[in-house]
Amino acid sequence: MSVAIRRKSILGDLFLGDPKVTVIAGIVLLITIGLPIFSLGFGGIGLSRYLVNLIGQIMCFAILALALDLIWGYGGVLSLGHGIFFAMGGYLVAMHMVKIAYLKTGTPPNFMLFMGWDALPQYYAGFGSPLYTLFLVFVLTTLLAFTFGYVSFRSRVTGVYFALITQALTYVAMLFFFRNDTGFGGNNGMTGFLELLGFPLNQMPAIVGLATVSSLTAFVALIFCSVLTRSPIGHMLIAVRDDEPRLRFLGYNTIWVKLFAWCVSAVLAALAGMLYVPQVGIINPNLLSPMVSLEIAVWVAIGGRGTLVGAFVGATLIQSLKFWLTAFIPEAWPFVLAGLVLVVTVALPNGLLDIPALLRSIFTAVRRAEPAAKES
Repeated sequence: MSVAIRRKSILGDLFLGDPKVTVIAGIVLLITIGLPIFSLGFGGIGLSRYLVNLIGQIMCFAILALALDLIWGYGGVLSLGHGIFFAMGGYLVAMHMVKIAYLKTGTPPNFMLFMGWDALPQYYAGFGSPLYTLFLVFVLTTLLAFTFGYVSFRSRVTGVYFALITQALTYVAMLFFFRNDTGFGGNNGMTGFLELLGFPLNQMPAIVGLATVSSLTAFVALIFCSVLTRSPIGHMLIAVRDDEPRLRFLGYNTIWVKLFAWCVSAVLAALAGMLYVPQVGIINPNLLSPMVSLEIAVWVAIGGRGTLVGAFVGATLIQSLKFWLTAFIPEAWPFVLAGLVLVVTVALPNGLLDIPALLRSIFTAVRRAEPAAKES
């Protein structure tokens, strides 16, 4: 009997744990199923290459926002350096695509021509295999996150100090990748990607496939994070956010809880970068700019941190608005973004998810004011 109840509880957490998560996950799943059907043509209807590519990019940003919300919204650890993990996934998959293009065509990439090299650096060995590349995305990201997180959490670096250190780490990485002799493209970045898993990147099947995989990954990431935050580990993570000194006083070792969430968050960000770069066709050190990491935090803050759904919706809406505005009035975007941050800070402390409650309070105040106006 207890086993049956436990199984029911697990299924309930997975599919019905949070109605908002269930709704958003359902929408993303419909996008995942519908993209191949409508993009490749069905009944004379076909989505444009630009729109399909845009959906794929936005799904990558949503995964990135979920990654930050997991550690910031639930763990209370603000990272202003998640761009380093995003870029790590992007650079690793770019190395794979550069290696494949070089092996297929024999044409050296631009950074080899610039440096006068006659072969790719030794550390490109093995990058002809997609499985090796995926393995490195997981291992190197986890290793970097674990090393940095362990040193920081063990030293009890928290709050604004941790945020500044993560931003400094990202800035150092950006300066390193700007060097032309590193083999990562220098300031011009890496481009000239031809194919991924045998599919030409400039053909519609590859564009649709990448967008579909990005949507499916976003769906899995949302469900995974929802289940994780409702598990005992998630409850412990929330307790760390709310009162870590008290937990330590009670005998709990909070380092490993934060470290686990930090590493999971880093891997999610790297997966987002790995899916993003093939869709944009280029990667350069600007992806490591501190402004990128700040923008990720803005998505989560505007959407509503500590909700998952808020982070997902915030990234989707803000990036959709950015794509639309920059196409027509590019100079207006920084002012619009600053205005959104001010509105959220003043009127919506919990992000866009506060809008229904705000509207209800306004409606209630108007209804109460009507009888008083009539009496006067």
